[in-house]
Formats: sequence, C-alpha cells, structure tokens
Amino acid sequence: MSGRLPIADTAQVRRYVRDLFRRYPRALWGAVGLHVLAAIAGLVGPRLLGDLVESLQHGRGAAVIDRLGALIAGFVVLQAVLTRFAYLASARLGERVLARLREEFVERVLALPLSTVEGASSGDLLTRTTRDVDALSRCVRLAVPETMIALITVVLVVGAMAVVTPLLALPLLVAVPILVVGTRWYLKRAPAAYLEQNNRYSAVTDGLAETVDGARTVDALRRRRDRVKRTDHDLHRTWLMEKYTLFLRTVWFPTVEVGYVLPVVATLLVGGLLYLRGTVTLGQLTAAVVYAQMLIDPVDRLLGWLDELQVGMASLARLLGVAERDPQPESAVVPTPVGARIEVRGVRFAYVPGREVLHGIDLTLEPGERLAIVGPSGAGKSTLGRLLAGVHQPTGGTITVGGVTIGELPLDRLRTEVALVSQEHHVFIGTVRDNIAMVRPGATDEEVRSALEAVHALDWALGLPGGLDTVVGSGGHQLTAAQAQQVALARLVLADPHTLVLDEATSLLDPRAARDLERSLAAVLRGRTVVAIAHRLFSAHDADRVAVVEDGRITELGSHDELVAANGPYAALWRSWHGERTPDDAGEPGESLAGDRAGAAR
Repeated sequence: MSGRLPIADTAQVRRYVRDLFRRYPRALWGAVGLHVLAAIAGLVGPRLLGDLVESLQHGRGAAVIDRLGALIAGFVVLQAVLTRFAYLASARLGERVLARLREEFVERVLALPLSTVEGASSGDLLTRTTRDVDALSRCVRLAVPETMIALITVVLVVGAMAVVTPLLALPLLVAVPILVVGTRWYLKRAPAAYLEQNNRYSAVTDGLAETVDGARTVDALRRRRDRVKRTDHDLHRTWLMEKYTLFLRTVWFPTVEVGYVLPVVATLLVGGLLYLRGTVTLGQLTAAVVYAQMLIDPVDRLLGWLDELQVGMASLARLLGVAERDPQPESAVVPTPVGARIEVRGVRFAYVPGREVLHGIDLTLEPGERLAIVGPSGAGKSTLGRLLAGVHQPTGGTITVGGVTIGELPLDRLRTEVALVSQEHHVFIGTVRDNIAMVRPGATDEEVRSALEAVHALDWALGLPGGLDTVVGSGGHQLTAAQAQQVALARLVLADPHTLVLDEATSLLDPRAARDLERSLAAVLRGRTVVAIAHRLFSAHDADRVAVVEDGRITELGSHDELVAANGPYAALWRSWHGERTPDDAGEPGESLAGDRAGAAR
C-alpha cells in the first residue's frame, strides 16, 4: 500500500519553533541586541538631519553644521558596523538552528518503523527529504533573520516618530487597514495552498520514481503512453496549484505596495499643513518624512519574507509529520527479554482494515531452533516473517521475545534480538568495509573479513580495485545483485542477533552457490534461532521443523520426515520440487541453511 505520511498541525509547528529557539537563548538575544543597536544608530541620522535643516533655516554657524554633518556620517558608519555584526550573529544562529533541524529530521526518519516507510509513498518521503529540507533551509537562513530585523526596525522607527512628534506618527495609521486586511486575506489561504502544492510535488516525484523503477515492466507491457499521461496529469495538477499560489501573491503584493506609499504621502501632506500652522518645525517635518520613507524597506521585507515563511512553515509541518509516533519517554523503563524464546499467540494481521492476511497464527520458537516456512506464493509467509522481525505489529494477538512483547522494545534494542534479511538489499555509499561494519561501528578489520568469508564474499571483495576500501553504492563501484545480497548477509553475521529471519535471502544466487552459502552460514550461525522463508526446499529438508502456510494459516507443522509421511500439502510440494530440480540443484539435500544435523551429531 502507498500512502501519505502525516503532517504536523499549526500548534505543533509553533511549539517546535518556539522550543527550538529557546535552546539558544544567548545567541538569540545577542543577535536581537545587535540588530536593535544597529536600528537605533540608523534612527539618529534622520533626527540629526532635521536639526541640520533647522540650522540652515535659522542661519546658524558653519561649525554647527559641520558638527551635525560629522555626527550623521559617524552614525552611518556605526550603523554599518553594527549591521555587519548583527547579520553575522543572525547567520550563525540560523546555521545552528538549521543544523539542529537537519539532525532531528534524520533521527526522525531513522526512527520510523519500517512498516511506516514501506506504507508511505516513496515520492512523498523523497520530496520531504529534498525539496522541503531545501525550502526550510532558505527559510531559516534568510527569512527568519530578515523578518526579525524588519520587525525590530519597524517598531523602533514608529517609536522614533512618536518621540519626534506624536502628531506626525498618526498619518502612518492610514496604511494599517490596507495592510491588515490584505495580509489576513492572504494568510487565510496561503498555508493550505502551499501544503497542497508540496503534496502535488510529491505526487510528481512518486510517479516519476515508479516509472524509473519499473522501466522494464513499462516497456514490456507497452505502457509508456500511459505513464506519460500520468506524469502530464500530475504536472498539470501541480501547475494549477502553482498558478493559484501565484494568484494569491499577485493580489497581495500590489495591495501592500499601496500601503507603502500612502504613509509617506499622508505624512508629507499632514506635516506640511501643521508646519504652515506653526504646530511643527521644519526639522521635525523633515525627520518625520524620512522616518516614513525608512518604514517602506523593513515593511516590504517583513511582508515579502512572510511569503517565504509560509513556504518554510509548510515544509516544517511536513518534516515534523514524518515522526507519526511519539518518542518513548526517556524515563520509561525498557523491559529486558529473558531468554530468546519467541511465542506467537493468536496473531492476525491486515494491511488494509477488514482484509486479513494472517488468521490466528500460533507458533513457538525455542532458542537455537531452525524453522523453515514454506507454502505457495501469496500465502502469507513473508508477512509472518516480518511480524516475527517486528517490521509490522499484529492487528490481533501477541508476539513476545523472551516474555516481552515485540512492540514494547525500542527499535535499536529489537535489532539486537531479531534481525531480518529480505530479498531487497541496499548498498550504501561508502567503502565495502563501511557497508559491513555499519551494524557494529567498532568492529575490527578481522571481524569484517570473517563476516565476508562466512558468506563466500571475501575473495571478490579483496579483488575489487581498492579491496575493502573500494567505494561502492551510487557513484561508486557497482556491485551485482548477488554481491549486494552477500553484503547484506555479511552485515547479519557481524550483527549476530540471537534470532534471524531470512526471507529468500539467497534468492539472487544460483542454486548451487546458494546451497554452498547456506551450508557455510549454518556453521557460523549454529546455536542461533533461524527462520528461513524459502521456495527452494533444500532449505527445509534438514530444518528442525517446517511450517506450511496456506491462505494465512499454518496448516502443517513438524519435521521434514513427519510431514512427508503425513502425505499432506508439504509432501506434495516436496514431490513436485524434488522431481523438477535441474542438474545444478543436484547434491545432498542436507546441505542447507539448517545445517547438516548428521554432521553436527558426529
């Protein structure tokens, strides 16, 4: 199933932003203080300019005029210096906040249950980790400090006008209705519009990812035209939403532009009348007009960056929504499993409500037991394996490890108890050594080599251009599908959990190589509980027990010999598989992941 990850609501976003900045009080107040000082230094100039005009009007001496000119120049230089350090402090604060945001986002993504990642749209998650992170980066680096600077400047300029003469501050009110009404109209529509715009970008990314991943299938089924239509449709929907957000801006921006000009015009007209009546001096009028003009830039920046803040808040809401589960309280006591026994009691599971895939599964795995799960395709084998590994949580019944419910164990602790290797493998960007040692960062070079040797991968790994230091993954040396599978198995060997769930873990190897690899793994993993989900029945021949899954139920459970003697579904599968094996499949059936019990007995 493909779905959308949740989105945080407005209250969550505001609370997170508030808490985030509270973590850096000294840096925040330091930046604010510098901006306040820079703004105050900038406000002194117009007041001195008014005095200069009055000095010229009244014919005061050249010394007075020179002194006022020097003071104006000095305060301009002081403002420039303070502004430089204020921007530097804001940039440092922004980078610290952005770094924290990115770290927490990575933590949230890595803490997501695998079931959530698998159930989510890949395009949605990809868009959040790329486009939304970029938008938030721009917001934190630029929009937040610019908005803070503009807000401080507006407050101080209005205050300065009120100090010069309260009467000349009144014309500024003419812009308030225009700015308030226009901005409220915009903010009522913009947040939801930007969220929907990002969602539609996710749909575009999702469709393109599906097309690229399934390119061969699309080509084989001649569905290229359909995929092009799907992409065009997604792009058209995105264009419509971009057009709508552009409409919002084309209405809002001209409205606020009018609000910028009116205060200057009103101050000049009202101030002129008051000057003619002798209520204000020419110097006061000059300073007031300059202050009104000074308001245009910070108000413009404030409202201009408000649009960018809407984009950033929408992106932050999507990033915070990645963590759909509340983190476990630090004070919560994590239960400790006692032993390695796994018990499955009355387990039911449905990917979609009302459509169960598993129906009342009961199973007990003793420590060190080797269980093979077989059955027809679509019977629920892989689903049962994922439940045992804690990837999914049952919709009914319980699964316990050492007496503790799997859902109560933190993910990092669960992976030390039970690990899953499926048919899908990923090679991370980095060296071969890094790809193996990532499950245990402190592993020695000898331990990494031993893990590779256990899965028959040491020879080809050492034969790479840089040996174990060869960079693999995207942009590096490309490993074959079989080699990637061996790397995944080597990680499992190094991780050394007490229970392993192998879901067709050797399916990409040819039958003979798979049989040899499983025989080697059997020696390395002796004493571990192993659950092998396989279509190649040599993996089941020597298992301690075999579970046959049909239609979401375990229909048979017992040893290979017992089930063959019972002449039921497993016996039919065995006869069918045994009769259809190719010469490459030939060999002793006992050479399997379960290990050669006869050899072990000897």
